[in-house]
Amino acid sequence: MHEHEKYMRRCLELAALGMGNVSPNPMVGAVIVHNDKIIGEGYHQKYGEAHAEVRAINQVIGKFDDAAELLKQSTVYVSLEPCAHYGKTPPCADLLIKHHVSEVIVGCRDPFEAVNGKGIEKLTEAGVKVTAGVLENECQWLNRRFFTRVQKHRPYVILKWAQTSDGFFAPADRSQHWITGPESRKLVHQWRSEEDAVLVGKNTAAIDNPQLNVRYGSGRRPKRVVIDRKLTLNKSSHLFDQSVETLVFNEVMTDTAGNIKYIALEDFDRYVPQYILYQLYLQDIQSIIIEGGAHTLKSFIDAGLWDEARIFTGPGNLNKGIRPPEINGRAGGEFCVGRDKLLILTNV
Repeated sequence: MHEHEKYMRRCLELAALGMGNVSPNPMVGAVIVHNDKIIGEGYHQKYGEAHAEVRAINQVIGKFDDAAELLKQSTVYVSLEPCAHYGKTPPCADLLIKHHVSEVIVGCRDPFEAVNGKGIEKLTEAGVKVTAGVLENECQWLNRRFFTRVQKHRPYVILKWAQTSDGFFAPADRSQHWITGPESRKLVHQWRSEEDAVLVGKNTAAIDNPQLNVRYGSGRRPKRVVIDRKLTLNKSSHLFDQSVETLVFNEVMTDTAGNIKYIALEDFDRYVPQYILYQLYLQDIQSIIIEGGAHTLKSFIDAGLWDEARIFTGPGNLNKGIRPPEINGRAGGEFCVGRDKLLILTNV
């Protein structure tokens, strides 16, 4: 089992390279081992393109003249159960069977209904030895966004805010005030590139005029989401600059203006977080960061609709102001980011 875990950890390292590029598909890594040596590896790099198993097998074929014979004698490690259905690409289970691999080690089962157990079953029926559940918790955690979308029919929700060392979220007059340092701001921009969307409420949009981009980081820009019940936000603000798809949840209209999509909710007095997350789910948004303000964050906390909270505490004090929302969760770690402290909580 130790050898299995070693190669599965490599699968996880590879899979993580697809972060931010494969949604709404899962991140998957694959490693092909022959006589205790890796002869091929690959990961799912971009949505709609070749899966991890395909890339790993193609690497073996490209490197070895006797690839067909090597594959017959090899063990394939894959962090998520090989797919068994036709989607954007043919089933990976069929590909492994076609190349007569002798053994497949699976990290965790795929919860998607068209796969869930069917890939393992197809391999087993074809005479391939299958072992499942190697580093299962780690494999599930890596794809927690995908699992949440499939199992709960909503995006994976990350809450993010900053507070002062004396426990204030913002000045009492709601003016803009930077609490954290440049290191934290860079980290937040990198986080944005890893998720499908970032959301703010109307007050935060009006006060901060945020761009919600990744200018201090690198990678893909997320979609932007704003809650503006009466559509009172200034159309000259950054959120309406047409640079990226922006969803505006409101009670006035459903319409499209270029990259701006206005979505009217059924009821703005009840179940707003639920309605928003379901609409995002319908648009294949698999994960979202909610960055404020305090009322918006509290509404998702009160509804129990959050998965992670990432809370920065800066070194300064405000002495008075708006308090951050109250939240309870399982501690996921505390870290120093420049002069700031970062607390991670998970909802259990």
